[in-house]
Amino acid sequence: MALDPDLQAVDLWWRAANYCAVGQIYLLDNPLLREPLRPEHVKPRLLGHWGTSPGLNLVYAHLNRLIRERDLDAIFVAGPGHGGPAVVANTWLEGTYSEVYPQVGQDEEGMRRLFRQFSFPGGIPSHVAPETPGSIHEGGELGYSLAHAFGAAFDNPGLLVACVVGDGEAETGALAASWHSTAFLNPLTDGAVLPVLHLNGYKIAGPTVLARIPEDQLRRLLEGAGWEPRFVTGDDPEQVHVALAEALEECVDIIAAIGDRARSAGPDETVERPTWPMVVLRTPKGWTGPREVDGVPVEGTFRAHQVPLSAVRTNPEHLAMLEQWLRSYRPEELFDDDGAPVEAIWRAAPRGQRRMSDNPHANGGLLMRPLDLPDAAGHAVEVVHPGRGASAATQVLGGWLRDVMQDNADRFRVMGPDETASNRLQDLFEVTDRTWMAHRYAGDDHLAPDGRVMEVLSEHLCQGWLEGYLLTGRHGLFNCYEAFVHIVDSMFNQHAKWLKVTRDLPWRRPIPSLNYLLSSHVWRQDHNGFSHQDPGFIDHVVNKKAEIVRVYLPPDANSLLAVAEHCLAGTDKVNVIVAGKNPALDYLTLERARAHCARGLGVWEWAGTSAGEEPDVVMACAGDVPTLETLAAVALLREHLPELRVRVVNVVDLMRLQPTAEHPHGLPDRDFDELFTPDRPVVFAFHGYPWLIHRLTYRRTNHANLHVRGYKENGTTTTPFDMVMLNDLDRFHLVMDVIDRVPGLGVRAAGLRQEMVDRRFAARQWTRDHGEDDPAISSWEWPWPAEDEAGR
Repeated sequence: MALDPDLQAVDLWWRAANYCAVGQIYLLDNPLLREPLRPEHVKPRLLGHWGTSPGLNLVYAHLNRLIRERDLDAIFVAGPGHGGPAVVANTWLEGTYSEVYPQVGQDEEGMRRLFRQFSFPGGIPSHVAPETPGSIHEGGELGYSLAHAFGAAFDNPGLLVACVVGDGEAETGALAASWHSTAFLNPLTDGAVLPVLHLNGYKIAGPTVLARIPEDQLRRLLEGAGWEPRFVTGDDPEQVHVALAEALEECVDIIAAIGDRARSAGPDETVERPTWPMVVLRTPKGWTGPREVDGVPVEGTFRAHQVPLSAVRTNPEHLAMLEQWLRSYRPEELFDDDGAPVEAIWRAAPRGQRRMSDNPHANGGLLMRPLDLPDAAGHAVEVVHPGRGASAATQVLGGWLRDVMQDNADRFRVMGPDETASNRLQDLFEVTDRTWMAHRYAGDDHLAPDGRVMEVLSEHLCQGWLEGYLLTGRHGLFNCYEAFVHIVDSMFNQHAKWLKVTRDLPWRRPIPSLNYLLSSHVWRQDHNGFSHQDPGFIDHVVNKKAEIVRVYLPPDANSLLAVAEHCLAGTDKVNVIVAGKNPALDYLTLERARAHCARGLGVWEWAGTSAGEEPDVVMACAGDVPTLETLAAVALLREHLPELRVRVVNVVDLMRLQPTAEHPHGLPDRDFDELFTPDRPVVFAFHGYPWLIHRLTYRRTNHANLHVRGYKENGTTTTPFDMVMLNDLDRFHLVMDVIDRVPGLGVRAAGLRQEMVDRRFAARQWTRDHGEDDPAISSWEWPWPAEDEAGR
């Protein structure tokens, strides 16, 4: 079969990309084989993954042909793990890599550097990492490629997101759920996702599920998720080139027709969910590599997964096989005398920003427009007296987010696992609906193709969609039950690592921050029980690089507004906001809240009794429920021990507790000592696990006097106050802590301590007798006048 000139150019590109992929895995020197290959030309440590590279190169080459012929606006997402050598090879052939990294030019020396740097100390990773131009998906951890692709396509009409899905990653739960994203993609307002499911048959050491099930079952599986697959199978390059070219052309034609139909719909017509095209490509693993090594098959088996020839420096037979393998691509036809790609390859590349490696959507900060944020003052809660009135903080926030959504309808989305209304953000539905392209029935609540609230019961999809959306320059918020955000712990890891690396790449422009709103939190999941009670995500988050992560614990509704204003305006951060959805006391006016949140922590003079003097005890708190219990404890101390000097310190920005050397938001030691004193007892009521506070403050002068109360993994189905009692965070226990730790107080306040023990017992008994908390506790308000009006 003779290929037409266009496909001959594709084949030339494919061979050049394969050559460069093999060269990156193996070669230190002699990149163009100007002389016979010797052991010293080979890297001492052979790292990288060959098995997936030929398939990635094949798809990339064919997409370039379509981009040139049809002027497509496209980006490339490489899902298979460790696909770095393939995608880096293509970006170098396109010229983008040399533009971004001029030291890696398109000549023999540039090729030598390209090969040497791969998986080499001081070089580049083996993944499609942030260092790779055109990448929005690293692929180190498998399963997120298709969700990222859909996130990139939302609100990007005209953009084609080509996503190669490896059959290994297709076994992950996140990827399995991602096929259903077709139910959320609107052809009128969004771009298109073109998946290529690459079945090369094997993972590291075993077969893959989708490669071994009958083709008719695989077809039905994909059709059931809204896809119309086209199967391309073969191991003959010419035959596969022809079949893949036809399949991709059909897919692009169908995608164009879907868009035309959506745009031609009348104003009274509803855009229906289309069936989207995709390709299932079945080619051998490690195709065009060694067929057999040391008497065992390699090509088309799991042995081709990583490095097919592993003893090249010490085994002359392996060295000869490597040279034969490299020369099989006929490099003399691919590169000129200077080592640059020949003119036929140069002509096969798209031009300028039509190159997938130079598409601005893959460097989203280039396209980012800041959100038009409305003034939160119109949503602020009036606070006449601190601690007297109550508001549901997230419900107040929901009103402001409604206005944010209305003012930024082309670049702001809210994701969550079916919990938008549960987390009291239902005001969003006054200006938008839930995104939904599947069937709708009478009685459905706020479902529409153009909805901008995205709900799906897969935290993986919520996170993956939002990451793809952010990486391509748009903004969003992920709201979730606190206990279940752990499902995306590892996805958060990968995104935080991406942000960390991009900070050192000046050509990567800042992207909008990833914002989490965690509600339905541990202290108000009393009704759902132990399974819903876990505040540990913030422990996980603070493990990451300090310049990337922020954790906020606003104590009331106006503080939540102030924190949200700050977070939605930021870039290159992961912001975690923990706030309750149930009515809770209001303490600060919006003006005071903004100042308090800007400081990150501060003394609440209106609540304490030290009046600027050295306190006998510091009562610190972080989180809405710990703040409530701290103030209730302080009220008891003021009533029963009026001579005791108490300072109340509220912490909003958790990272302020670290020293300045550890975190950009860290508090200098002098300032920390002024707040918490260098030697007085500190009773700290904390939202999460107590040891996190100790970890953040262990270097502080007064750490030995710091006593933290928080969640101790004691939970069940009970009442709100019984939950805090189960973990010794309640007001009565905090008073007992003060009595136990202030020198000389234990003897003269023994009667009060006993009273606190009795009141704990009575409070628990009330719950057993009545099935609810004592109204004197559940309806408690701050009883003291605020003479200095500091809370207003």
